[in-house]
Amino acid sequence: MSSVTGHTALVTGAASGIGLACARALAAAGAKVHLADRDPRVLAVADELGGTGHVVDLTGPVGDLPAEVDVLVNNAGVQHVAPIHEFPAERFSAMVELMLGAAFRLTRHVLPHMYDAGWGRLVHISSVHGLRASAFKSAYVAAKHGLEGFSKVAALEGAPHGVTSNCVAPGYVRTPLVEKQIADQARVHGIAEDEVSSRIFLQRSAVKRLIEPAEVADAVLWLCDNGFVTGTSLAVDGGWTAQ
Repeated sequence: MSSVTGHTALVTGAASGIGLACARALAAAGAKVHLADRDPRVLAVADELGGTGHVVDLTGPVGDLPAEVDVLVNNAGVQHVAPIHEFPAERFSAMVELMLGAAFRLTRHVLPHMYDAGWGRLVHISSVHGLRASAFKSAYVAAKHGLEGFSKVAALEGAPHGVTSNCVAPGYVRTPLVEKQIADQARVHGIAEDEVSSRIFLQRSAVKRLIEPAEVADAVLWLCDNGFVTGTSLAVDGGWTAQ
């Protein structure tokens, strides 16, 4: 039995990739799961898991999502690869709004219930790019660094109420988000697409493979089960940050 058994969880960006893996793991551990995504496929995925799907644009209001949530996994994210002087300003703002602004609004939305219950778990899917920088990813790196700081504030405020807040910081994960980067990475670095994995994705990782979404979900569950771990960032990066 997990600490999430019988609790209600909300996972964003849950139609695929890390979010879907987290929703599956939480449901398997006995949580009632709400899955949120702008992709309508989230409805079918939620049905498969016996959960509830929500089609929502998280750059806007979140009031229609459930507030009586015990576990919140802030995962929704997008990527855009371009040098700063070519990076569309509106794209930068939208990415920060989705990956940092939405995390704030959702946390604010669910904290009153967690405080009343005296128990809660906030898990924010950050990235190794929340701990390190890479060229051509200004919006993503800025948003993830901000998410790391926000999580620490939530940890300090939540501790007296039995609420923990932590980040999971994976390296490159085998997800559609990573696969969609290949062409752009090849273009900005001036290399062939079949070189991107070895020369970009895995160049700084001691473990030379992509992480599987289920491995990230395992880290999320571990944080949910550890009430004394808060205000930290769990690097699941194959040794990237060891350098």
